[in-house]
Amino acid sequence: MQPMRGDLDVEWLVNQHYAALYRFALSLSANESDACDLVQETFYLLAKKGHQVNDPARVRSWMFTSLYRLFTNQRRRLVKFPQSELGEVESQLPEVPPQPPTQIDWESLSQCLVRIDEIFRAPVALFYLEDYSYNEIAEILQVPLGTVKSRIARGIASLQIMMAEKESRPSQGGTRE
Repeated sequence: MQPMRGDLDVEWLVNQHYAALYRFALSLSANESDACDLVQETFYLLAKKGHQVNDPARVRSWMFTSLYRLFTNQRRRLVKFPQSELGEVESQLPEVPPQPPTQIDWESLSQCLVRIDEIFRAPVALFYLEDYSYNEIAEILQVPLGTVKSRIARGIASLQIMMAEKESRPSQGGTRE
């Protein structure tokens, strides 16, 4: 090994140990890209913290130990936060309701309102079009307050889905529904 005075000669150490560290990293990770990253990170640590190595004869083992620790930390992180292709985990994702339109097209809204189930239509229309309170709607429809709230929520969800479908459908040139 080259005699070292004070600081480590990182460039010399890279030239001497890169191949061996790369082989070790490749045997651990079984992936060329990951192996390169591990070796690069090891040499980065050497440049940053190499001054802490008291015995220059132990630099080689320090680098192998550091590479192994980087690998195990990386694996631990992958176990804790696994990475998957979106298509593989799509069924596990929560359903996201469609975004309400930014501008309300009253003609489309009225067409959709007529299409939602009658049980939801009345509470939605009374609340949003006539500005009645939940209590007043419960009194008008002669149903419990909780039922009114539930029907309005479900009715709005149905309307949002219909409006989103209507917006995503390509316009049919000249024909009317």
